[in-house]
Amino acid sequence: MSNGLSSLLWFIAILALIPATLWFLKRTPLGGAGGSGVMKSIASLPLSTSQRIVTIEVGSGDERRWLVLGITPSSITTLHSMAPQAVEPAGAASPGATADVHPAFAQILGRLRRPGHGGGSDAR
Repeated sequence: MSNGLSSLLWFIAILALIPATLWFLKRTPLGGAGGSGVMKSIASLPLSTSQRIVTIEVGSGDERRWLVLGITPSSITTLHSMAPQAVEPAGAASPGATADVHPAFAQILGRLRRPGHGGGSDAR
């Protein structure tokens, strides 16, 4: 009976190690988490329960770019591409400062939200 109990304990230990190992690999560079630094999230702005705008940084070194993406349940669309900007700490900018920092993006967003572009209030 001792041999059977020992085998059962080893079986339970192995089953417990599987999720622990997967959790460890997911959070370390060994498993691919943050090892290459090729892509990282910069900001996210929810527009509705199913739509949001996300800014990500792709590439490294001189090849770095920020992509502003429109995300819906059925698609991901590149809205704008720009050079990386200096990121201010949260709360450092005034609430209306975002239109001054990226006027080109504000103009693009305004055009997309006009009726006839699918982003206006009459499309809901």
